[in-house]
Amino acid sequence: MALPLDETQPLLRPSSVDTDRFERQTSGAKDIVDFDPNGDAEDPTEWPVDFKWGIVALLACMAFTVTVTCTSVVPIANDIGHDLSSGAPSKSASVILVTIWELGEAAGPLLIAPLSEVYGRYPVMNAANTLFTLATILAALSTSLPVFITARALTGLSVATNVLGPAIVGDMFASEQRGSPMSLVMLAPLIGGAVGPAISGAVAETLGWRQVVWIGAGMAAACEVLFLACFRETYKVSILRRKAARLRAESGNVLLRTEFDIPYKDGVAKQRQDADKPLRDAVLRPAIVLSGSGVLLALSLFGSVVYAYDYVMCVTLPDILQNMYGLSPAAMGSCFMSFSAGSFLSVLVCNAYLDRIYVSLRDARGGAEKPEYRLPLAAIGAFTMPLAVALYGWIAQLALPLPLMLLSVGFLGATLMLAFIPLTAYVVDAFRLYSASAMTGMVVIRCLMGTFLPLTTSPLVDRFGYGWAFTVFAVFSLCLAPIPLLIQRYGWRWRQSSKHTRE
Repeated sequence: MALPLDETQPLLRPSSVDTDRFERQTSGAKDIVDFDPNGDAEDPTEWPVDFKWGIVALLACMAFTVTVTCTSVVPIANDIGHDLSSGAPSKSASVILVTIWELGEAAGPLLIAPLSEVYGRYPVMNAANTLFTLATILAALSTSLPVFITARALTGLSVATNVLGPAIVGDMFASEQRGSPMSLVMLAPLIGGAVGPAISGAVAETLGWRQVVWIGAGMAAACEVLFLACFRETYKVSILRRKAARLRAESGNVLLRTEFDIPYKDGVAKQRQDADKPLRDAVLRPAIVLSGSGVLLALSLFGSVVYAYDYVMCVTLPDILQNMYGLSPAAMGSCFMSFSAGSFLSVLVCNAYLDRIYVSLRDARGGAEKPEYRLPLAAIGAFTMPLAVALYGWIAQLALPLPLMLLSVGFLGATLMLAFIPLTAYVVDAFRLYSASAMTGMVVIRCLMGTFLPLTTSPLVDRFGYGWAFTVFAVFSLCLAPIPLLIQRYGWRWRQSSKHTRE
């Protein structure tokens, strides 16, 4: 089955139409519509820098809102469970209330990314944001725990920024310019991860948990209004297909098409007959891209474990702070800022050095641009993360002073983000037009790990205590730590086995 974006698909034979106007509108072949190589206002890579950064700011705002909505329930999950259940909820129910978001987020990208590669980023992003707002409102109106959990799953299902944010950055910026905008898109959730718990703890103590959820719904609605007003289509394939359709209507030449389309055999009739094929293929593409790339599978496994430790921390830190340090919900929420502070430091490092390392390695190797040049920082994060995980567990086990506990939380946040941010930049660089589908495969595995790995935490802690339980996690992390280093060294060779990353 040929994929609609397969680079190996044959191009359409030139038609007999030979006018100066359409030679200017096409590149090379007369019937192949492309951006004007001398400059094209429709080309996202040629948009004004200020406008491109405005779109990055929009993505950051939505990512911030999504994270605030997600993490705001962490310090008040037990209160929500008590309020919505007839009796005291089990510890597993409280964990599911937090992590069910990830299960929904594992399913959503399976449609979000493929639809964006068929219909474009603009309609899919706006539809997902609208669904996110409605699901958050449903959570605020919930009268039972199953309804609240369902609403949380729907909000996770409709999160588009995790998949489309990096892909949109890749649509607009050249490889050597992606580090800074990618870091900003990653920074916004970190700020949200600090602000969400801090606000929710204080608001819940005075106004109740429902007001916390309503705040998230209002922020999501405001972001969607901005997207409707300011966002523009960035996906090259969708822009060129609209351009080709416009030129066909103006010229009457039904053979005009983009290089990404199936060649016409019977003109417009053939186009309508195959109208559903691109969507069908696109829905299957994430699984095809993931299963066809050993590099992506390895990075997805590594990245999923890195990401899951964020949720492991989220479901254990409230109990540690409440039971061992006697903190109130408002004070507990403020303590989460230490995780975001550590993560922020890693974002600053990535912002300063991710592009610089890429350019330095590229120039040192004769100008060859390889995605593997993104991974040195990830390798550093990978080998420091096991230490951070073990320290977090043993400081809790020994009930050392609170500042040391918060320092370990910040160290954990720093190592996680240092290991994770470069992976996103690598996937965008390596998979190019397929980046949304590749990110989908990565996000699905990541979200499944984020849903179920935290469920193992409570049994391990009950049996072994925090120290040895997190030592088990640290050893697991150490076994996976060589993956970024091996891909940095051998990834170019391994990528040639996949047609989606073959050079």
